[in-house]
Amino acid sequence: MASSRTLVLAVLISFLSCYAPVPSLASSDGFLKCLSAAIPKQLLYTQSSPSFTSVLVSSIRNPRLFTPTTVRPLVIVTPTNASHVQAAVVCGRQNDVRIRVRSGGHDYEGLSYRSVRPEVFAVVDLVNLRSVSVDQKTATAWVDSGATLGELYYAISKASKQLGFPAGLCPTVGVGGHFSGGGFGMLLRKYGVAIDNVLDATLVDAKGRLLDKQAMGADVFWAIRGGGGESFGIVLSWKVKLVPVPPTVTMFSVPKSVNEGAVDILTKWQEVAPALPDDLFIRVVIQKQVADFQSMYLGTCDTLLPLMSSRFPELGFNRSHCKEMSWIQSVPYIYLGSTATVEDILNRTTSLDTFNKATSDYVRQSIPKDVWVQIFAWLAKPNAGLMITDPYGGKISSIPESATAFPHRGGVLFNIQYMNFWSAATDGSAQTKWLKDFYAFMGPYVSKNPRQAYVNYRDLDLGENVIVGNVSSYQAGKVWGEKYYKGNFQRLAMAKGQVDPSDYFRNEQSIPPLAASK
Repeated sequence: MASSRTLVLAVLISFLSCYAPVPSLASSDGFLKCLSAAIPKQLLYTQSSPSFTSVLVSSIRNPRLFTPTTVRPLVIVTPTNASHVQAAVVCGRQNDVRIRVRSGGHDYEGLSYRSVRPEVFAVVDLVNLRSVSVDQKTATAWVDSGATLGELYYAISKASKQLGFPAGLCPTVGVGGHFSGGGFGMLLRKYGVAIDNVLDATLVDAKGRLLDKQAMGADVFWAIRGGGGESFGIVLSWKVKLVPVPPTVTMFSVPKSVNEGAVDILTKWQEVAPALPDDLFIRVVIQKQVADFQSMYLGTCDTLLPLMSSRFPELGFNRSHCKEMSWIQSVPYIYLGSTATVEDILNRTTSLDTFNKATSDYVRQSIPKDVWVQIFAWLAKPNAGLMITDPYGGKISSIPESATAFPHRGGVLFNIQYMNFWSAATDGSAQTKWLKDFYAFMGPYVSKNPRQAYVNYRDLDLGENVIVGNVSSYQAGKVWGEKYYKGNFQRLAMAKGQVDPSDYFRNEQSIPPLAASK
C-alpha cells in the first residue's frame, strides 16, 4: 500500500497537471503544511528553526551576498530523494511560493539562495543528493546535482586511474549549477566543456513530474545543457561520458613580471595558446605586474619540452618547471596548491572572510601589444583586481554553437574572467568601481554585438528580468540573455515556453518563456 506521503504527492501532481495555478498572495502556512505532509520534518528548516541560519550559510561562498538586508527564504528544504523535490515543487505551485535551487552555492550573484527583490520563496538545497555511480566498463557515471566537482573527480579516480572528466577547477563547485552553465576547465581543448559530455539527465519540471531525457524532449534536454540553472526545472542527476586520461600529466606554473617581458609573452600567447595541440592547455592569471602561465599537458615532461621549445619558446620553459603527476593529483594541485592531497578535494567548506565581484568577456581578435601595456597599468592601480584568461581552440571550438545552449565556440581565442576582492572591513566601493571601469576600458578589444559573457560568471550588471503580467519579459531578457547565449537565446526561451510557460522557475536572470508561433 502506498504511504500517505506518496498519496498526497500523487493527488497534488494530478491537480497541477490539469489546472494552471491562479496567481494569488503566497500562503506561507499552506505551503509549510503541504511540505510537512510529504517531507520528513527533519529535512525542513523554517526561519524559526535553530539551525536555519547555519544551514543557509553552509553553502554561501560570497559573504557579500549575505547581509542583514538579504531576502531570506521562507524555508530550506534538504531532500534526500526525488519525491521530496517533487513535493516541494507541487506545494510551491499550489501555494504560489517560488523555489530557488542550490547545489554548491557558487552562483556569483547568490541567486540560488537569495532574492534581489522582496519575494516569498523557498530554497531546495541539494546537499543530500550527492551520490556518484561510476561504470568503468562503459566509461560513464551518474552524478547527483548536489555533489561537488571534487566528489565527482574523487569517485572517478577510485573506480579507474585511466578515466577523468572535463569540468572546472574549483572542487567545492556544485555539479548542478556548473553543468547547467556549460562547465569548462583545463581539459576543454581536448574534450570540450562538461555538457558536451552529458548523455542523459533527470529533471523535476514545474508540474512536479520526474522526467528523463526522452520524457523531457529534445528541446528541453538541449536547453538544460548550458542554458543556466533554475529556468527549466530542477535537474537531480546527470549521466556523463567519462574521458581517457594518461597515467602521467605534466603541470607547470611559470610567472613572468612586466620587467621579465610579460607584455611580449602575453601578446604571443594569445595567438599560440588556441592553436597548440589539444593535449596542451596554458591559461594565464594576471595580477598586479605578474602574468602566471599555468598549464596542464596530457603527457610527460620529456614530450612537452620539445613541443614548448618549438611552439612557444618566448616563455622560457625548461625541465625545472615540470611537475609530473596523475590526473587526479592535478585537481588539488591546480586549485589548492602543491601541498594539498587528493582527499582535500572532498572538503566542502570555503572561507567567508573575503567579498568578491566578477564579470567576464570573450576575445575573438588578438589584443595589441600597446593595449597589454595599458592592461598592466590598470592592474597596478590601487584597489585593482585580477584577470584570468583561458584559451579556446581544439574540441570546444570544433562543436557548432547550436549543438548545446552554451554558444561560445569557434572563433574565440580566449575567455576573460575579471575579479576583485575586499575584506568585510571595507565597503568595497573602490574595488567595484575599479572592476566597472576596467570592464569599460576593455570594451573595444573584446567581442561585440553582443559583447559576450559566460553565464557561470553571472553578473547582474549585465541586466535583470522585468516581470510583465507575472511572467518574465522576453524583450527585457534579451538585454542580458544574448550576451550569455548569443543566437541560442530565442531557442532557450521557446524551450522554456514548452516546459514552464507560467514561468514558475525564475530568478533575476532566468530564461523567460516564449510561446512558439503558430
